[in-house]
Amino acid sequence: MSSSENEIVRVLEADGRFAPTPAAERYLSLIESISDAELEQFYRDMVVIRAIDTQATNLQRQGQLALWPPSRGQEAAQVGSGRAARAQDTIFPSYREHVVTRIRGVDPLDIIKLMRGVSHGGWDPTDPKNGNTRLYTLVLGSQALHATGYAMGLSFDGRSGSGDVDRDEAVIVYYGDGASSQGDVHEAMVFAASYQSPTVFFLQNNHWAISVPVSTQSRVPLVQRSAGYGIPSVRVDGNDVLASYAVSRTALDEARTGQGPRAIEAVTYRLGAHTTSDDPTKYRGNDEEESWAQRDPITRMRAFLENRGAAASFFADVDAEGADAAEDLRARTVELGPPPVSRMFDHVYSEAHPLIAEQKAWLAKYEASFEGGAQ
Repeated sequence: MSSSENEIVRVLEADGRFAPTPAAERYLSLIESISDAELEQFYRDMVVIRAIDTQATNLQRQGQLALWPPSRGQEAAQVGSGRAARAQDTIFPSYREHVVTRIRGVDPLDIIKLMRGVSHGGWDPTDPKNGNTRLYTLVLGSQALHATGYAMGLSFDGRSGSGDVDRDEAVIVYYGDGASSQGDVHEAMVFAASYQSPTVFFLQNNHWAISVPVSTQSRVPLVQRSAGYGIPSVRVDGNDVLASYAVSRTALDEARTGQGPRAIEAVTYRLGAHTTSDDPTKYRGNDEEESWAQRDPITRMRAFLENRGAAASFFADVDAEGADAAEDLRARTVELGPPPVSRMFDHVYSEAHPLIAEQKAWLAKYEASFEGGAQ
């Protein structure tokens, strides 16, 4: 095992064997405390979201969506970190964290609405049913500033740092290897380190920023970028859901109890296209894709559960749930109609505003002037 392999946190090999790396030793007690029900939930989360993800990709190909960013291959990184967050934590996603949002309570149809162009944001981040999940951010890296600012507010308001993990709050922000080169991410780390905010930076290194390989973006492992700001940083196998969970849980608890920001680089791979407008065959070869397909996070976790004696009926039940969830998403997507015209005026301001009211009234009068009234 190379020195770089020694430094990555991994407990499951690609074939599902439990074989912790030296860097995983400090997390073993936490991993061993995970119940059988939780282990099965991790697997269920990954399988169901892949079925939903595949369906959404198909819907875009059939003209039902304007765009879809697939998450195929990154399920373990997302499920582990998503399940690691506590109920009081706040999530700042990028635009590919489909299973994280689902874990927190967001209806996948709300993501569909955004990608279909019938919603400005998708869901209400202040609605408790959405689990403190902020909106998707299509501007690369800007969510890191939002997350750090919010986390600083938690500290200022005394909602973090008491040492009580069941009360204290933390923030986790997701971004990719491409966004890690954006100035917003680095500015966020400056403030997080300076103010010791309860921010966990979760970098999903899927190896490709659209067509730019990570080797071009950085001459050193990306984990060193956050470490350069004095932020304790960990590199984890992003295709190992158990390692992702343990590292994320530990980082969030450390951040929330006043130990300052933490950073995680989850080394994974985007098996699909960057988005449905992308053709990855133009810039990467089959050998690379096949190599990473052999490290598929779902296949890995299934082998682990089978080795533990999970019944065939469990896997059949999970597959059926995924198929049902995908079909439900399709049915509800094709039933979506256009939003009411009045919606373009909603939420421009947090409170009623005379200019908006005037514009809304003008439009209604204008449309009424046509033969037959508003269309």
